[in-house]
Amino acid sequence: MTPAHVLIVDDDPALLQALPEALQLRMGGLRVDTADSAAAALDRIAARDYNAIVTDIKMPGMDGFALLAEIRALRPDTPTLMITGHGERALAVKALRRGACDFVQKPIDRDYFVASLWRAIEMNELSRQVKQQQLTLERRASDLERTVEERTRELQEATTVIQSPLRWLMAPSQQLAKVVQQIKRVADSPLTILIEGEPGTGKELVARAIHQLSARREQAFIAIDCAAKSDTQIEAEIFGYERHEGRFQLAEGGSLFLDEIVNLPLPTQSKLLRALEERPVQPPGSKAPVRVDVRAIAASSVPFELAVRAGRFRQEVYYGLNEFVISLPTLRERDDILHLAKDFVAEACVEFGRPCREISAAAAQVLLRHSWPGNVRELRNVMRRATLLAAGVIEREHLSLLDGSRVSTPRSGPTALGPSLKEIADAAAADAERQAIRQALQACNGNKTEAARRLRTDYKTLHLKIKQHGIDAGRFKKVRTS
Repeated sequence: MTPAHVLIVDDDPALLQALPEALQLRMGGLRVDTADSAAAALDRIAARDYNAIVTDIKMPGMDGFALLAEIRALRPDTPTLMITGHGERALAVKALRRGACDFVQKPIDRDYFVASLWRAIEMNELSRQVKQQQLTLERRASDLERTVEERTRELQEATTVIQSPLRWLMAPSQQLAKVVQQIKRVADSPLTILIEGEPGTGKELVARAIHQLSARREQAFIAIDCAAKSDTQIEAEIFGYERHEGRFQLAEGGSLFLDEIVNLPLPTQSKLLRALEERPVQPPGSKAPVRVDVRAIAASSVPFELAVRAGRFRQEVYYGLNEFVISLPTLRERDDILHLAKDFVAEACVEFGRPCREISAAAAQVLLRHSWPGNVRELRNVMRRATLLAAGVIEREHLSLLDGSRVSTPRSGPTALGPSLKEIADAAAADAERQAIRQALQACNGNKTEAARRLRTDYKTLHLKIKQHGIDAGRFKKVRTS
């Protein structure tokens, strides 16, 4: 991939000199152009397609909002970050509503700015890849005119599914029919919603469907994984710190999704309940509380009542949030596995630009026999990989699981081949890694920060490994006794 190229627009010469130097030190290979006015920026934008653009709002002549409108017209796929002065929250909100992908307050927090710029560049790269895939599809369609009608129908069906707020929840499953009815019934109510379900059952999909079907659909849907941060970080993430707004403020007028809420520290749980009941939020270091209008949706991979009994979730917080509970069935309990598998294959075929794949009877039996510990997420990943591997019909050999283990199905015939040495080694390594993580969490009473230190890895890597292996770190926390 060619190095990313960004443009910084500001009328402050000191900033135009300091910011590129800082970015090039932190983001190796990054190429930075500068412009001291909107007019100069438009000349550069006309000549080059940048991966991202950063512009100040307040500039003489054409201001940042007018420049943003021109960028949206000339380069609609180029993400734009806006620089605002401290306390100019109204301008920041206006920038987001007009199409900016993020805003950065002055004085600029270099760490936040670098992270936001990386996200913008990655978003632009993904957009470019999608466009390239679309061009490939169009070229193939011109060479295969007799398949145009069929391919168009597949694209329309896939688009309908992807755009539906209920997305993959609309499969013909008796177990999900009740869930779908609950979503439709509660979406436009003001109730706080709790969603229970194993990892991979679609808790965030349900939360997004509720948001999209509510009157808040035009406002932000802000999600936060309460298990992905250390105890010292999570409160600042939710409520903000110093000059940085928390997720509560960013969700103003919309919905705040708190995934794995039972992993919040107990004091933070109480503070969260007060914020939801009384509505004002007071960030650490702030002198005055800020009123917010937010609809809360919380989720947990273990039943909330069990978390309460285990001492992981405060009883008063549970009762305070328990206005409406939606419990999601596991995939192994559902009767629509093959229907979902075919939908995932159709989606992958459109994405990869391949003819639609069929699932053989033998592969279907593999899908029905597997226990699916990763639920719908695991099924989707397996079918995407099988679609990529299969040259025609998807067979059982295309369904080996992503973590290196083999699909557990009976082998027929005396000459059937066993797993290869590499597959055996991969499975053994995965099992050893899983056991080491469990032992570390056991020794550290479920504290992921301490477990990461014990395993000599960083917190983020350990968190990803815990999710990959389907480990519930909360189960290793000691139950408090009164």
